[in-house]
Amino acid sequence: MASPAGTSRRLGAPDAKNRVVLLDAAEELMRDEGYAAVTSRRVADKAGLKPQLVHYYFRTMDELFLALFGRRAEQMQHYHQLALDSPQPLWALWELNTDPEGTGMTMEFIALANHRKALRAEIARFAEMSRREQIRTFTAAMSRYDVPFEEFTPTVLMVLMTGATQVLVQEELLGMTVGHEETHQFAERWLTYLEGERRLDDNWRRPLEAAAED
Repeated sequence: MASPAGTSRRLGAPDAKNRVVLLDAAEELMRDEGYAAVTSRRVADKAGLKPQLVHYYFRTMDELFLALFGRRAEQMQHYHQLALDSPQPLWALWELNTDPEGTGMTMEFIALANHRKALRAEIARFAEMSRREQIRTFTAAMSRYDVPFEEFTPTVLMVLMTGATQVLVQEELLGMTVGHEETHQFAERWLTYLEGERRLDDNWRRPLEAAAED
């Protein structure tokens, strides 16, 4: 039955199981086939639920994408904090930023944001907050490693790292790898010079859900 004029349609609970299943399905579609594959019908089919349930939990597809990005942003904040707290934060940030799955999803959200203004604003807000956190990490690390700040500022290095890693991942997804090996070797030489050989636990990126259970 339609909602009376002037009232808001009731939505499903934010922590409802079906809502989580729908977001999982949308994320899998975006990761495997790109954002254009994420339609209400495709999401419902992937989740094994009726199409009407998509709009029971999300008024519009914009709301679904915002919820999906919010969940992804929360996970990335968690990973960034683990990187900042690790004994080798620069190694950790490099690995985090060159992860094909994570950066690939970020690129999909950026492409989608070109068509959805609400998502564009949220991505920009999160990206600025994330960059400030990473710059603080670079500043603290470089103060320990005797790097000349007047030549290599933490802000410039962070922007260069982010840009380089996005290009590397984007080109790898396209199947283009010319110059990639040399770039990785260059980055790893400098990381080793600054922080020594990589000593991070291979499982340093614990998912948010696993961390909550500890």
